[in-house]
Amino acid sequence: MLLFAIETSCDETSAAVVQDGCVRSNLIASQVKLHAEYGGVVPELATREHLRNLLPVAQEAFRAANVDASQLDAVAVTQGPGLPNALMIGFRAAQGMAFSLRRPLIGINHHEAHLYSAWVSGNPPQADFAAFEPSVSLIVSGGHTLLVLVRAELDHRLLGSTLDDAAGECFDKVAKLVGLPYPGGPEIDRLAEHGNPAAFAFPRPMLREANDDFSFSGLKTSVRYFLRDHPDVQASSQGVCDLCASVQAAIVDILVRKTIQAAKREGVLIVTASGGVACNRVLRHDLALACDRAGLRLRLADKPFCTDNAGMVGILAERKLRHGQPRLVVPDDIVPNLALK
Repeated sequence: MLLFAIETSCDETSAAVVQDGCVRSNLIASQVKLHAEYGGVVPELATREHLRNLLPVAQEAFRAANVDASQLDAVAVTQGPGLPNALMIGFRAAQGMAFSLRRPLIGINHHEAHLYSAWVSGNPPQADFAAFEPSVSLIVSGGHTLLVLVRAELDHRLLGSTLDDAAGECFDKVAKLVGLPYPGGPEIDRLAEHGNPAAFAFPRPMLREANDDFSFSGLKTSVRYFLRDHPDVQASSQGVCDLCASVQAAIVDILVRKTIQAAKREGVLIVTASGGVACNRVLRHDLALACDRAGLRLRLADKPFCTDNAGMVGILAERKLRHGQPRLVVPDDIVPNLALK
């Protein structure tokens, strides 16, 4: 089975070719430098860049995989959530391709694709669903922070989510308060390596609540007031490193402890983590340590599959096809006789 996948949910234009669980190519055009000037993603600029980048990225994905579009069995695309206009660029391109090739078009939920990216590894990247077992999955990035119970393949239930800021958003906003460049998460992680995580005590919101939800806006606000009351910290390079380490320790502590708590309660033996923040050095270390202490196995998404990418979209679309439950998003009255073979 050969699929072509497109991802344009935010500020990365990605195209991938997936065959029988193997990611044969996974090209990404990042817009980080473009948006750095503004301290965050500008939706209109992101949309324009998708228009500029999608065709060359798609062509390179086909060249890298050494396949032709006529060989495809289906086309997959991120259907949401994300920036509406950015999503529309990828969706319309995939819709046009599916129409011209008379192939099924499968809409994929961005969160769900992240959920299964932890099961892709190796070189070339290969989905390892033969080892699949029930798990509690942490999906954590700039736009979302979720805990999901995965009972079986394509059978999952949301346990909790963020009530306000996502973890990655908190990283970026704190970085902006400190005066660090965008994207802030990697900068905080870099500086935190030289700081003392116990230097300053920041709150751990909702850590003792009897639910699986998250809240990071209060932590961000506490940093704002801390900087107002302690201007000397920001004036010192070591003070900034200590601040970054302390904030990172608070965010990671919340993520790790709530994930382990959910896994124990649900009686699973596996924890997975994915999403852009899953690249964070301390989160990967502390989650591995906590799982080992709790007798849980951990599957971390490989770093290339943590950020937004079309490879994970294609992998999930293929699983849905094999399980006979694709989401065909091309209306029959627009593309007749496009039924799944």
